[in-house]
Amino acid sequence: MLIPSIDLMNGQVVQLQQGERLALASADLDGWIARFSSYPLVQLIDLDAAMGTGDNRPLVERVCRELPVQIGGGVRTAERARDLLDLGARRVILGSSLFDASGVRADRAADMASAVGPDRLVAAVDSRGGQVVIHGWKTPVPVTPADAIQALDPYVSAFLHTHVDTEGLLTGLNLDIVKSLAAVTSKKLIAAGGIRSMDEVNALDALGIDAVVGMAIYTGLIQIGPRS
Repeated sequence: MLIPSIDLMNGQVVQLQQGERLALASADLDGWIARFSSYPLVQLIDLDAAMGTGDNRPLVERVCRELPVQIGGGVRTAERARDLLDLGARRVILGSSLFDASGVRADRAADMASAVGPDRLVAAVDSRGGQVVIHGWKTPVPVTPADAIQALDPYVSAFLHTHVDTEGLLTGLNLDIVKSLAAVTSKKLIAAGGIRSMDEVNALDALGIDAVVGMAIYTGLIQIGPRS
């Protein structure tokens, strides 16, 4: 399944390269909502909330009302997760809150699962150079994505893995890494990072893996619109 992404920063829809360099910005949130309106799931990330520099709550509220979303960005407490679910989000993405300097915090994952239910949670296990990275992909954690997925498996319904090395660069997804991660969990795996063609999306779909696509859609490499 293709999952289009909407990333929000400073009141705009944006696309970043490797989480750092601004590549695209659009004020036409309504236009993107319309284009994604028939997709069964859209990924919504509040980058300002993720980076601790503010939030885009009015825009988040609008998207949650109009699209079926899984949402992430600065979700550090059960109260915040419940707030986003109350706004209409289908699922909440947890990232940095599941890790600390020593590795995986399974206790925090267990607490979140107890508070909102594992079926409403997606764990973001993003990597750079083979290590999990958090805090907007800036802080490495001494654990591999595979080990993190295995530790968090009981507490979530799905895993989101972004290969930060290729994120936003349109160089293609590292399929071997994605396959290796899918092999260590029975939960749904969602892959992102460098996807540039529908051939890649279809190859992932054949493996039962969903694909989050951003840059390729916003640059027109992958042409999508409202589906009949």
